[in-house]
Amino acid sequence: MTSVVARDRIRAPQRPGDVIFSTATVVAGSLILAVLAAVAGFLLVQSLPAFVAAPADFSGGFTNFWAYVWPLAFGTLWSALLAMIIAIPLAIGIALFISHYAPRRIAQGLGYVIDLLAAVPSVVFGLWGIGVLAPLVQPFYANLVDWFGWFPLFAGPVSGTGRTILTVAIVLAVMVLPIITALCREIFLQTPVLYEEASLALGATRWEMISMAVLPFGRSGIISASMLGLGRALGETMAVAMVLSPSPTVLFQLLTSQNPTTIAANIALNFPEAHGVGVNILLATGLILFVITLAVNMIARYIINRRKAFSGAN
Repeated sequence: MTSVVARDRIRAPQRPGDVIFSTATVVAGSLILAVLAAVAGFLLVQSLPAFVAAPADFSGGFTNFWAYVWPLAFGTLWSALLAMIIAIPLAIGIALFISHYAPRRIAQGLGYVIDLLAAVPSVVFGLWGIGVLAPLVQPFYANLVDWFGWFPLFAGPVSGTGRTILTVAIVLAVMVLPIITALCREIFLQTPVLYEEASLALGATRWEMISMAVLPFGRSGIISASMLGLGRALGETMAVAMVLSPSPTVLFQLLTSQNPTTIAANIALNFPEAHGVGVNILLATGLILFVITLAVNMIARYIINRRKAFSGAN
């Protein structure tokens, strides 16, 4: 009898709404993959002339494409890494304050302010970095060089304008802060109340409860939010192009006037004047940025899949 009922359910016709919805989801998912493949194919085809370009086609005296793109890739990864080092602890702290410490009214107001930062255009952040942040931090940079110039990252000579890779990292950190904070806040609020109450009932302080229950629960979500912010930092163009004083070099120093530029900023600055093979070279650097972003997302997904058994925030 049970098998007959199950067979009748299987043979029962689907409702038109179910068919339309399932078809729409399949088409939407396939469309995303098709667009991704089309972008990758376009970049790959347009990049082929750059891989065999003559040394005369590269600006800055580079002899081949890989020598040309290496400083750009380094600057992209270095600025994004510095931004993440600044943004992730701040975002986690703000999210914890909103979700577990602040009174309801203050938490709501602060949450709105953080969310509004995501709506500010990148050009506004660039203007803020040039007109406000760079002059403000330049004396501090000079003191850092005087006090800690023996450390390679803070070696001089210090920039006289404050437009350094560290300034760009601060601007990028402010830009990705609302993304990471908003996601972490929602993840922390999803922590089962039973976990929190059990920790407090066992005599744990509020911070011990957070460290033993909230943070382990949201670990994979924190990684996902950080990778989403990292993607924004890797692809940011206008703010970096406006604030940074670029040079095609590989430098770890944070406070000098010579700074490595990023792939996105280099494309934005040079594309209007590019022609011929120069366009293909810039598109090839875009392909490298595409590969870097894809690799970062794949690594993040691998880390999340390894830890999803220990967290409910998936």
